[in-house]
Amino acid sequence: MSSNPLPDALLGPAEIRELAAALGVRPTKQRGQNFVIDANTVRRIVRTADVRPDDVVVEVGPGLGSLTLALLEVADRVTAVEIDDVLASALPATVAARMPERAERFALVHSDAMQVTELPGPAPTALVANLPYNVAVPVLLHMLEHFPSIERTLVMVQAEVADRLAAPPGSKVYGVPSVKANWYAEVKRAGSIGRTVFWPAPNVDSGLVALTRRPEPLKTTATRREVFAVVDAAFAQRRKTLRAALAGWAGSAAAAEAALVAAGVSPQARGESLTVEEFTRIAENKAGAEAEAGAEGKAGAEGKAGAEGKAGTENKLGAGDEADADRTAHAGQDAPAPKTTAARDTRAEAAQHNEPGK
Repeated sequence: MSSNPLPDALLGPAEIRELAAALGVRPTKQRGQNFVIDANTVRRIVRTADVRPDDVVVEVGPGLGSLTLALLEVADRVTAVEIDDVLASALPATVAARMPERAERFALVHSDAMQVTELPGPAPTALVANLPYNVAVPVLLHMLEHFPSIERTLVMVQAEVADRLAAPPGSKVYGVPSVKANWYAEVKRAGSIGRTVFWPAPNVDSGLVALTRRPEPLKTTATRREVFAVVDAAFAQRRKTLRAALAGWAGSAAAAEAALVAAGVSPQARGESLTVEEFTRIAENKAGAEAEAGAEGKAGAEGKAGAEGKAGTENKLGAGDEADADRTAHAGQDAPAPKTTAARDTRAEAAQHNEPGK
């Protein structure tokens, strides 16, 4: 396999428009379609992604095939996932026409990327894609979750999203995407892309984000789902302290505080200051915090019941002692006269007024 560029194989502005016209394709905002029309840009993306001759690359949202062809120049195999019916049916023919000697190394999966959990052929080693901006983060996280064989990723996304994905703790734009992406990989900004290389030109700037899979998953007894639940809860109310923001997740503010303290995190901290490792420790300590909060609640209830019971017993004993003392004082004397009916009636009426609810 030659790794030399094939100048005539890639799609330029004229070829993109001709192909789109022949297919009757008009890019839609609904699917975030903005086709790259510059050959230098797609080759730059391939270089920045560090695509190697032995890589099996998965591409999401290939569109008319600009990046697909550039990937096929270098990678061993390319599998493209496309949801659009027309684009999916046309792409294999485009590859065969413009790069016939590489066509057997190309595979197409006609599906929604969010529904894909397996791919044909060897397991992918890299993910390289110009992701549709409206679903970029969910698609990225889905692919990283379901394809652990992906070691390197380079995605082109809206610049604002790129900033969020690569933001460090403490940054104003650090949030849910930042933490969840960092669960899987080391994330960094890898460049910017101008608007003029797209057709149609988007109203926003684009950015490249590079992700390198962690050599080993984070060591934790908590599951990914459990950790992500903490992250979602922490950023749902960004202005609140973690003690307050995690109250619903933990079951109570007291349980949230117990989990935070056990994880070595200040209950007064906020989500944007925490690393993914700290979120992981919080998730690990939820069960213990619930048990501790439950034990405290039970102890408090038992203490209260015990105090009330003890007070009642002491009162009862006190009344008995007084009665015994009264009997002792009257020992050897005549027994007191029996109570009259009127006295009994007065006592009964008083008892009625003292009953609860009356």
